[in-house]
Amino acid sequence: MTSSMVVPVIDVQNDNFKELWPAMVLAIKTASFIALDTELSGLGNRKALLAECIEDRYKAICNAARTRSILSLGFACYKKLENKDDDDTYLVQVYNLTLLCSEEYVIEPQSVQFLVQHGFDFNKQYAEGVPYLRGNDRRVDAHGMNMRMLFVELLRARKPLVLHNGLIDMVFLYQCFYAQLPDKLGTFTADLSQMFPAGIYDTKYATEYELRFAASYLEYAYKKCKLDNSKSIEAGGGGRHLFLEFCKYSVPLSNYVDYRPCLAGFSPDGLLNVCQRFSAYGWCPNGSQCPLSHDTDLIIQHDEKEKKKKRKRKRKNSSQGKVEGAPKSKEPHMELKQDQVIPDKDTKPPPLTELVDGAQMPETDEKMKTKVEEGNGVREPQPLATPDAEKKEESKRKKLEGGTHRAGFDAFMTGYIFSYAATLTERVGKPPSSESWLPECLNKVYLSGKSVPMHIVKSTFSKSFKAHLHKMDVVWGKGVVSKVEGTV
Repeated sequence: MTSSMVVPVIDVQNDNFKELWPAMVLAIKTASFIALDTELSGLGNRKALLAECIEDRYKAICNAARTRSILSLGFACYKKLENKDDDDTYLVQVYNLTLLCSEEYVIEPQSVQFLVQHGFDFNKQYAEGVPYLRGNDRRVDAHGMNMRMLFVELLRARKPLVLHNGLIDMVFLYQCFYAQLPDKLGTFTADLSQMFPAGIYDTKYATEYELRFAASYLEYAYKKCKLDNSKSIEAGGGGRHLFLEFCKYSVPLSNYVDYRPCLAGFSPDGLLNVCQRFSAYGWCPNGSQCPLSHDTDLIIQHDEKEKKKKRKRKRKNSSQGKVEGAPKSKEPHMELKQDQVIPDKDTKPPPLTELVDGAQMPETDEKMKTKVEEGNGVREPQPLATPDAEKKEESKRKKLEGGTHRAGFDAFMTGYIFSYAATLTERVGKPPSSESWLPECLNKVYLSGKSVPMHIVKSTFSKSFKAHLHKMDVVWGKGVVSKVEGTV
């Protein structure tokens, strides 16, 4: 059983963007690390996004970023608090920005359908979205408070950047808020290494190769981290554990806060009829019409039971044992972006809808004794006494699932996974490096269907993009980077 928690997410749109600017910039500057997530208007050719050649994949994503747009940007600022005994405690601030590209862009019907099903308000986006222009800077972007300058503040903060399956996010962020994308992948990664000197971390890579959970889609990884943290706390003993605190917002900020409920999980008796496709990928072609369970809490419980069975079989016959925590399927799959559906799931694994089915995500919050400041509305889980009560609870749960998918909350989940992984690293006797939170994951981005990640480094053969050098002049002052770098 896990306890309930409510996560405050500050909604930002055009009419309050300038008012919230000081708070956003302060949160960014004081954070220990920043987690990001995006909602996109589409991705274009799905087959090209899974190309065997990574350079071809990059070109396909670039084409999508130049013709599509970011509809919503979420970021979660995690500030590690000192003098908190032997545990890791973070003060977390979460922002969800509704955006509107001021240029023509493609929006795909399936993206619209998915986002509407999960509570995205397109009327609000077109009426109140924060405007921005893609590509290189224009005269209008040079000064003032706007999205491009907010991205500059993010770069100036020199904080570790955390994403989940982050290649697509990084390409879109570069095109929408930074500069025109370079044609070559090597130039792009060279630019990123300078843009984020504190490092880039991908929680999907960390989940697959460090935590080694049974599945690595965002909601599953988030809830599994919370569950494991909760179990560790309840078991007592030494070692570090993860705790969170949230700000208690007062007027006028409280007027913009959307409290996202993380409902308590429960352990029903009897057979768990889990949808295997959703269990593995966080996506199912039948959607809400699927007769099997898409409840991530139940899926994790099912996986825990299966793990125990495997351990028993291994004890009986060690030759039949399998590596615990290995991914459920070695079939290459593309965790594209939240709303992107790949019709033929037998040949191409699901899209990043796992991020979407992050629509279910905010449900359970582990019984991890999360520290929440007054006024955050923590609710105690209520027992389900009768079948009728169970049905009502399930109906309530489904309604919440339909409207809780947000870029802001996805960013919060991404940050939670990262902070838990960092805490776990310390718990098992690996002290954090002075230069890296998770040394084994530093500047490694997950690549679908590949056994090795993409490394964010500047090779001796790569030159920086001219547009990037211009932006570095804006960020750090004229000539700081240009004097020591070649250009393309």
